[in-house]
Parts: sequence; C-alpha cells; structure tokens
Amino acid sequence: MDIHMKKIITYGTFDLFHEGHHNLLKRARALGDYLIVGVTTEYYDLQRGKLNVVDPVLKRVENVRKTGLADEIIIEDHEGQKPEDIQKLGVDIFAIGSDWAGAFDYLEQYCKVVYLERTPRISSSVLRESRYPILQLGVVGSGRIAPRFLAEAKMVSGINVRAVYNPNEESAAAFGQAHKLEAYSGSFHDLLQHVDAIYIASPHETHHLYAKQALEEGRHVLCEKPLTFTVKEARELYALAEEKDVVLMEGIKTAYCPGFMQMMNVAKSGIIGQVRDVEACFSRITAPAMREMRDEQYGGAFLEFGSYTLLPIFKLLGCGYEDVTFQTIQAPNGIDLYTKLHFRFKEGLALSKTGVGVKSEGQLVIGGTNGYILAPSPWWLTRSFEVRFEDPGRIERYSPKFLGDGLRYEIAYFVSKINGDARMSYCLTQEESIAMAGVVERFMEERRKEQR
Repeated sequence: MDIHMKKIITYGTFDLFHEGHHNLLKRARALGDYLIVGVTTEYYDLQRGKLNVVDPVLKRVENVRKTGLADEIIIEDHEGQKPEDIQKLGVDIFAIGSDWAGAFDYLEQYCKVVYLERTPRISSSVLRESRYPILQLGVVGSGRIAPRFLAEAKMVSGINVRAVYNPNEESAAAFGQAHKLEAYSGSFHDLLQHVDAIYIASPHETHHLYAKQALEEGRHVLCEKPLTFTVKEARELYALAEEKDVVLMEGIKTAYCPGFMQMMNVAKSGIIGQVRDVEACFSRITAPAMREMRDEQYGGAFLEFGSYTLLPIFKLLGCGYEDVTFQTIQAPNGIDLYTKLHFRFKEGLALSKTGVGVKSEGQLVIGGTNGYILAPSPWWLTRSFEVRFEDPGRIERYSPKFLGDGLRYEIAYFVSKINGDARMSYCLTQEESIAMAGVVERFMEERRKEQR
C-alpha cells in the first residue's frame, strides 16, 4: 500500500440503508484515497442509546459493502473505539454527517475532522430492500422542546425530521436553518405536503386543531400533552385516526420510558399487595417570563405538568374514578401556581400535586397492602425506585437504564406503532388518554368559575 495514501474513516449504524447513507459514503470517499467504514453492533447501538435498529449487523455490513465505496469495513462495538481505530489504522480524516457538528471535535487531536452535509429528501426506497419506510416527519412549533426533540430523534432508527412549521415564518426559517432542515414554512398546509407524520409542540390551545387537520390529510400524529381540553375532542381525534388508518399518540414521554414501565409492572405484580393509594408530585419554580406563568387562559401548573401526575394514577387505579376535587393557589393573573387533585376510586385514593410557583418534594409513592414503592424526583424520568416493606431492613432497589432526556423512547414507540407493532399501545392507552382529557376538561371548568 502507498504510504502516502490518504485514509478516511467514518462510522454509522447504516440501518434501513438509503441514499442518504450512500451519499455520505460517497462524499467521505471523495476526501481521500482509502475509505474505512465502521458499522456499529446492535449491542453498542443500544448502549449508546440508538433505538429501533431493524437490520442485523451483518446485513448492514453487506449493504455498505455493496456500494463499492468502502475499501475496508470494521465493526464498532465499544465506547472509545474511534480514537483507537484512528491511531491504529493511520487515519488522516474522520468524516461524519453534519447533524453531528461539533460532537466529534475532540478527535482533532488525532486527525482532521470533517462534517459532511446531509442529503435532502432522503428516500425510503432507494438502495434498500425493507418493509419499513423511513418516516419523514415535520415539527409543529419551534419553541424550547423542539430542539430537544430533534436531538433525540437522531438516536432513533427509521425517522428523518425533515421540516418545521411556525405561523411566524421568520421563526420557522431561523429554526429550520439553524438545524439544517430541508424545509420550513409559515403554512401548516405546506408542511403537510413534505411529511408522513407530524410532532405537535405548539401551545396547548392549538393541539386539537393541528392534530385534526393532519389526521384528515392522512398524516400520523405525535402530539404533546395535553392532547385536547375535552373528552369530546379527544374521542373525535382517536375516531378520525382509526378512520384514516393512521397513528395518533399523545406525547407523555414518561409513559414510554423503560424504567416507568418496569415500575408499573412491579406495582401490579402483587409484591406490594393490592395498590390502594398513589401520590404523584411534579413541581418547578418557573421564571415569571415563561409562557406557563403569563398565559392567563392556558398557563399554570396543572396544564403544564398534570398529565405526568395523572399517568401513574390511571395506570394503577384505572380510569373509573368516582370523584375528583380540585384545590388551587392562584397567581394574581389567574393561573394556578399550585394545584392538588384528590381522587376517590372504589378501592383506592390518589393525589396529584403540580406546581409552577410552589415547590414540593417531587416524588411518586405507590401504597399497597403489603408495602409501597418510592420513586424519588424526577420520578417522571424513572432512573431509580425502591420497593419498601413493613420491615425497614427489607428494601429492594431498582436502577433501570435511562437514555437522553426520555424523548427518544417516545419517538421510538411512535415509529414502531406506525410500522405495525400493536404491542406499543399499552404504554398509554386510548382510554387513559381520553380519561386525562376528561380531568383537564373538569379543571378548565373549575378555573373558569374561579376567574369570574
């Protein structure tokens, strides 16, 4: 081999191989004389937080090989391998997609780092044979959660965030350009022409209308909580999704986190006996300038955090509560700084506490006839929980794996449901989502009475 040959190395999962992958390899190959491609194993993908990988590693290696662009293919199976490979193989250039810009600057001490522009309009059919299409998704809204969604979506196989919509076209353009999206628009109708599905991250009061319009156009919908303000609207949307044969999913990320699901299964297993009480708290001291502090009609603690606290209550005690009462501490502008909901079930009690201007211990306690479960703050991310008993010396501790900020699990389940995996429905059922809308509806009625 010519000792002056310029070597390039790149890495990737290369799942559901498409033209974007092919073009990245082509651009990397053009940087020098010899291209080395690292393909990740399923285990390493899971360890680094990549979800929903469909193709086995050997198929992914074969797809890379068939391009004819790789001079050498290696397997990446552990953290820290990149600098090892660069030094061992005498690499001159490390190349990776521009959506990872800045993430690999630390490799500059070993070789030159080049971020390659991503391919617009990634095809779901070119250069691959798979029954799973690559989901083309648009984001509705460009507020504070949208950048987190984009970062987490990168860690889910089978999805490409293509476009963004904001009724303020300048905001849409700024967001789209900053995140190198293929399209941005101030027209919702225009957004729908570019995508198969949408993620609604706009203000609460817009959720129902955007979801309805998207469903009518046959687009899949992942909508931030609360999905709607009334039971009627929630039922309307779920019926429309069924009619159009598309997926509608409410985005309460806790519902899809592995640790939370494990905790619910432990609670239902009988180890603490029969569940008789659930107490859930989510509070945060919020800056006065934030929307939830200023929006007199749709701001406040319960609309911001109530979906999280209702989730374990309905999961464990069911949706058929006999009564619910509301207690709130209001700000001068009418928003609720702190809200308690007391539920009465046939065989249990529950308490939901939410706050934006009052701070309390943000824990989840599940009381049973033989013991209880304690999940410390932030239990809605469920990084740990304990099962405790009458004997104080008997404590069982759980530390489930949690990756990123939790949104990737929600996104992964959304993609899986679209791909026909019916098992995903139990994470947050239609009945539970509609029941939450019912509580929101009653809360809004109580708020209107108090604001008169």
